[in-house]
Amino acid sequence: MTILNETRTLAGGVEIPTLGLGTWFIDDDKVADAVRAAVEIGYRNIDTAQAYGNERGVGEGVRTASVPREELFVSTKLAAEIKDYDQAVAAIDESLRTMGLDYIDLMLIHAPQPWQDFRGGDYADGNRQAWRALEEAHRAGKLRAIGVSNFLQEDLENLLAGSTVVPHANQLLVHAGNTPSALLEYCDSKGIVVEAYSPIAHGQILDNADVVAMAERYGVTVPQLCIRYTIQLGTVSLPKTANPDHMRSNAQVDFVISDEDMAVLKDLHDQDYGEASAFPVYSGK
Repeated sequence: MTILNETRTLAGGVEIPTLGLGTWFIDDDKVADAVRAAVEIGYRNIDTAQAYGNERGVGEGVRTASVPREELFVSTKLAAEIKDYDQAVAAIDESLRTMGLDYIDLMLIHAPQPWQDFRGGDYADGNRQAWRALEEAHRAGKLRAIGVSNFLQEDLENLLAGSTVVPHANQLLVHAGNTPSALLEYCDSKGIVVEAYSPIAHGQILDNADVVAMAERYGVTVPQLCIRYTIQLGTVSLPKTANPDHMRSNAQVDFVISDEDMAVLKDLHDQDYGEASAFPVYSGK
């Protein structure tokens, strides 16, 4: 069984494929081709967001893919700026319309704060309002599962205090060099599946001599080692690429990293994100 056939089960019973395709930075007019190519290769998990500006193209790719819609797991995210019930309700319906889909498999709150105030002010009430809208859409069958992204423990605790559904997933920045072990353990204790975005970090790790040497020992590339690492942590891994060769290579991770090497990668601190440091999630907040 290859990694493309493996799934994790969310608390509500919905299965999510362990390896997915991230689509951040893939243009709306190119992303349908990328989705179709990924599905051809065997991917069944496609991740987008309102903020990516490519929901229309992702929806087109899903609708015109070589397998039926129900075989695909499609995620999107409520814009981080939406901290209000009515706006959230409208935005959920807007995503469904934009994508041309009858339902979305997983919808997340993109961040606990608006991007311009990331890790800033108090948005506890706004998050609870947005969550209430997601819970209602979930009950109505518009969303098969609901979750959050970039939520720290205190953000999750605030949500749990006023919710009927524990988030099914929390999509986080997780990679060798940045392993938030305490947060991963907390999510696990609450039955929240963690999705790892940017599992290959941002290029800098490709030049880390220790990581390069470890990958060579396994006879794999550094990206393959990094993706396998996030999978063995128990997360769903979401490497992003529009390149079919990279999609194929990213899925060739049916090897096992030893406990010793997992410990080395877990202790690694490498958070140089190059040009991506301009984005709030990579700025060290």
